[in-house]
Amino acid sequence: MTDLVIGIDSSTSATKAIAWDAGGRAVAEGRAPVALDNPQPGFFEQDPRAWWSSTVAALNQITAAVDAGRVAAIAISNQRETFALFAADGTPLRPGTLWLDERARPQERRFGERFGADRLHRISGKPLDITPCLFRFLWHAEHEPALFSRAAMFADVNATIAFHLVGEWVTPTASADPMGMLDMARLCWSAEILDAAGIDPDKLPRLVPPGAAMGELTEAAAAATGLKAGTRVIAGGGDGQCAGTGTGMVAPGAAYLNLGTAVVSGSYGRSYVHVPAFRTEVAVADEGYIFETCLRAGTFLVDWFQRELLGSEPRQPGVTRRLEEEAAASPIGAGGVALVPYWQGCMDPYWDSAARGIVAGLSGSTRRGDIYRAVLEGIALELAAACERVVAATGVPIDHLVAVGGGAASDLWAQIIADTGGRPVVRSATVEASSLGAAMAAAKGAGWFPTIAAAAAAMAGRAESRVTPDPARAARYAELKSIHAELWPLLSAWNRRLAAFAGE
Repeated sequence: MTDLVIGIDSSTSATKAIAWDAGGRAVAEGRAPVALDNPQPGFFEQDPRAWWSSTVAALNQITAAVDAGRVAAIAISNQRETFALFAADGTPLRPGTLWLDERARPQERRFGERFGADRLHRISGKPLDITPCLFRFLWHAEHEPALFSRAAMFADVNATIAFHLVGEWVTPTASADPMGMLDMARLCWSAEILDAAGIDPDKLPRLVPPGAAMGELTEAAAAATGLKAGTRVIAGGGDGQCAGTGTGMVAPGAAYLNLGTAVVSGSYGRSYVHVPAFRTEVAVADEGYIFETCLRAGTFLVDWFQRELLGSEPRQPGVTRRLEEEAAASPIGAGGVALVPYWQGCMDPYWDSAARGIVAGLSGSTRRGDIYRAVLEGIALELAAACERVVAATGVPIDHLVAVGGGAASDLWAQIIADTGGRPVVRSATVEASSLGAAMAAAKGAGWFPTIAAAAAAMAGRAESRVTPDPARAARYAELKSIHAELWPLLSAWNRRLAAFAGE
């Protein structure tokens, strides 16, 4: 009896495969690391063979624990904006480049000037930014022209794993769209963008909507993974969209919040909207889009504070507990310390990759608890402003946030986020939301549910706790929000001069 589906989550650092039942309970899992190379500043690469070998290792751990005959279908959640060049037989021609990679800044600038940044945003749903794959395509064409011409396929992580599973280059629209070359209104590769970039559409994977069949497991893939040949492989999507689906965000009214290395939030809407306040992604749903905001420095900044300023290994329980106690004793506004958390540049709403962090208001009375509170407040204030911009642009309300990720475990941070935004924060018990979102798509594709929305309703994890805003604190934060909102516009020109002086 086929009573399990598998969600494969191929992330930046590891591949996790989890077998889920129809109630959204994890039955078995496997995990394997993926190495990351940083060969020179701004270059981030991986061996594409590791995307498949780690998947094989993770799946073999599952099939060692449960009968492969129980698995009805598989779907993949993948790290986004990561791709590689391949020969026709699937052999990679060079290391793949990751979403972290910044080598293509000149290509980004020149393409934006030539094609038109507004035109690119209208078609792709992505404001001009270094993250999409498009500009690294141009880098390869410029710096490695022979290799670029020889490539038979340009494939994202989802397509690469799918090729080994089903023997065909195929990828979900929800994995292709973060590459920055999809026509988001028509949900097909954009002929305008591909033509301007000199990319042959025949060298890109076939597109499939989330929840639809990508193919069946080949005999070779079955032998490698321990699964049964003929097992259905269903289209999932990018890890951000899958995480949204895994928390049940397949209808308007709420937003998911991933308090991870980056702070990523997204809300669902049925109509295509594109404004600088967010980037628009294809939802892992039966229809519709995700309006996604992203702050690159989330727990990254918390870890940086502990490591670089305190000399402590990040996330040591005793150190973190003391810092939270000291921050909780600091008043709203951190004793006059304000922080703009652009340690990794700024995506929405300014789309300024040269942006850097700001700490203002330090005095001889400032204590480390004040600075730590300013870190948590700075991120929370940015998130509150981002939610307000999404609601204003889309007309779709956000009445609460469903939080996942390591940062969601902090009671203090969850309360600050609730108070600054004036919205409840519901902490989900679902730890592996991306895998679960992919599994929901697989459950629909397996015929367990008529729609992905029905699968999400049945399989979404229960709420672990609910943090509600305190009216008095929310009123105080409303005053602080207007002060915080003015800081970056006042200093952005100065920041550009400083970055230029530093040679960044």
